Amino acid sequence: MKPICLGLMALCAFSAPAWAQHIAVPKMSAEEVNGMLDTGARLESRVDGDFDGDGEIDTVFVGRGEDKRSLSAMLAYRSEVDLGHQPVGVLELDVSPLGDAQVSIRKGVLVIEDLTGGTTATQTTYRYRYDPKQTRMRLIGLDAQRYSRTNSHGTIKLSWNLLTGDRVIERGEPNETGKGDEAIIYAPAKRDKKPSKPLYMETTPNPDELLDSL
Repeated sequence: MKPICLGLMALCAFSAPAWAQHIAVPKMSAEEVNGMLDTGARLESRVDGDFDGDGEIDTVFVGRGEDKRSLSAMLAYRSEVDLGHQPVGVLELDVSPLGDAQVSIRKGVLVIEDLTGGTTATQTTYRYRYDPKQTRMRLIGLDAQRYSRTNSHGTIKLSWNLLTGDRVIERGEPNETGKGDEAIIYAPAKRDKKPSKPLYMETTPNPDELLDSL
């Protein structure tokens, strides 16, 4: 019987770490997320999903205060002695939104859609992918459009692929006789390249400043 007991003990010794490695990292609780918000801020948007491909549930949330609005990306992690979530990116957002930001994770890409401004509005879509070497969220695409919500002036659109540098720029002017989809007449799109060094959440360009520079 003695060899059998030793064999069982050895099996348990090797099985315990393997079993521990398969414990899922618990999803961030509402209390944990709320505890990370600035004093007086409220939770605007939240999404839970896997943006780094390890099978664990990461969390992204937007907090809105009176004079500050920001998005935080929290990566699920596991070490030999601990597990939980760690920050891997913060994006400062415009403090004048026209609604809650829409946040989603699509095939490992974090997508943020944000509408800001007033009668003249800016619609922005940010796309990020997790960079494991830098442990940061890298900006891979940015689309921005400035337009009049009453069609009182022209519009400008920018679509920028930061991985290739490819940009598409479109401009349009109001059509006095058109309605709906025909309210704006667009000129032929301009295509060019604007290579960029790697940009991350914290170094994301301001969409309005990008549009002003076109």
